[in-house]
Order: sequence, then structure tokens, then C-alpha cells
Amino acid sequence: MQGNFALHHDVFSRLGIDSIPIKVQSDLDLIDGLVIPGGESTTMSLLINTFRLREPIINFGKDHPVMGTCAGLILMAKEVQDKRVQSFGFLDISVERNAYGRQIKSSTEKVLYHFGLNKKVELKTTLIRAPKISNVGEGIHILGEFDGSPVAVLSGHYLGLSFHPELNNIDIFHQVLFDPNCEYYYKNLKQTYAA
Repeated sequence: MQGNFALHHDVFSRLGIDSIPIKVQSDLDLIDGLVIPGGESTTMSLLINTFRLREPIINFGKDHPVMGTCAGLILMAKEVQDKRVQSFGFLDISVERNAYGRQIKSSTEKVLYHFGLNKKVELKTTLIRAPKISNVGEGIHILGEFDGSPVAVLSGHYLGLSFHPELNNIDIFHQVLFDPNCEYYYKNLKQTYAA
């Protein structure tokens, strides 16, 4: 409906995974996992309500993997420091919108991410008016940090990213959560970050 969804489709296509846009409730019956893309979180929240997708997405997320990038992370959070955003509460985190600065302060940083017991990968991390995770609750596993704050978190089948991996052609996060051929990473993630 709104946001940076096209590049996520490109990532899935490169991985050999079919993906479709979600516009109405019945579309959720056709998919195995959901990406909530970057965009404008207040607009996205309004459109989700307008198209009556809030409860269907919450119900879908009970049993299916969901990844949120940038604005998608905001919508996945339990607490958002902006009353205009009605979030899903999938991740027990608090977030602050645009906490890394305005559009002009957008940047690409190198961040070290932890994938399993012995797998650490330094990846480009593009922050565009990015949300900051200001607090994490129980069951939240931090996969990467920038400037003292988490930028990638995992909790069960929920993955939240403050940044845009799709802008840098990074597909490991899509694989971790959605690709059945990447079970090795997901098992190791759960072992390494077990509460």
C-alpha cells in the first residue's frame, strides 16, 4: 500500500522465492511469511486501518514469520513514541521514530552482525530517518548494534531491522526468516541467543 516494497520483491526473486503484494485480507491466505517494508509509519498505520488489515495481520503473525524494516520495525514494536502510530506489538521493544536524524542525515554504516555461534558478518547498514530501539524486553535477541543501540532484533519468528538491507542487496535477513533452505542459520541463531 505504501513504502519501499519493490526492492524486497527483487531480493526474494534473486533467492528464488515467490512474493506478492498484500493489499487485502485474502492475500494473507496466499503467503507463508510477511515483510512490512520501510516507508512512512504514520501513513502505513492509517492505511492498515482503512483497509481493515490490522486484525488479519495480527492473526497472521501468530503463526507466520514477519520481518519489519525501518517503518516496518516501528509497526512491529510494542511501544512507539508517537501516538499516531498503532503498532502490532509483535516485538517487545520500544522505538523512537526518526531518532537517527532527518533525511539529510541518512547514512550507510558498517555493522557487525552475529549469526550463530561462530558466524559474524560485517554488513552495510543504510539508515534513512531510521527508528531507534530504545528499550528491549524479554525474549529479544540483539543481532547487531550501531552507536550503542540495537539495529537488528529477533524474537521467535519476528525479525525487526532499523535499516534497509534491500538497498544494499543484502539477502541474509530474508533468508534467515523466510528461506527453508537456510534453516542452519535460524537454528544457530536460536541456540546462540536463547534466553
